[in-house]
Amino acid sequence: MNKKNIFMMRAIELSIKSANSKGGPFGCVVVKNKKIIAEGSNQVTTNNDPTAHAEIVAIREACKKSNNFNLSGCDLYSSCEPCPMCLSAIYWSHIDNIFYANSRIDAKNIDFDDSFIYSEITKDLENRKIKMHQMHRDEALEAFKIWESKEDKIKY
Repeated sequence: MNKKNIFMMRAIELSIKSANSKGGPFGCVVVKNKKIIAEGSNQVTTNNDPTAHAEIVAIREACKKSNNFNLSGCDLYSSCEPCPMCLSAIYWSHIDNIFYANSRIDAKNIDFDDSFIYSEITKDLENRKIKMHQMHRDEALEAFKIWESKEDKIKY
């Protein structure tokens, strides 16, 4: 079995283990230099944390282990196509490639339907289900002005 297959099978193994316990049926591994550097399984219900998806758990672990928020040079193997939140985290962490097994349609078929979130993202702010209200922009811009002029900032 080639390395990619081994990595995906580990993500699937984690998803099955999670499904057999109190977690959701999702698993993920982060790989660098052909080695798994982090693993994660869905911990939403076990930790009462709606952000504790397998991909997020694995990304957090990979960043902690590497002492870096930038995971360039890493690949992510997920038992399922990442949801919008996880996809955003993958982009923010600069992961190079995503490999996935189950599709978002497969997830929808077992009541993990994120199509609503995908549709909300494309809507104008005033047309979203959760209303957004902008406040105190002028005061908040102060932090942005400080950041913009800061010479020792770490860009991400």
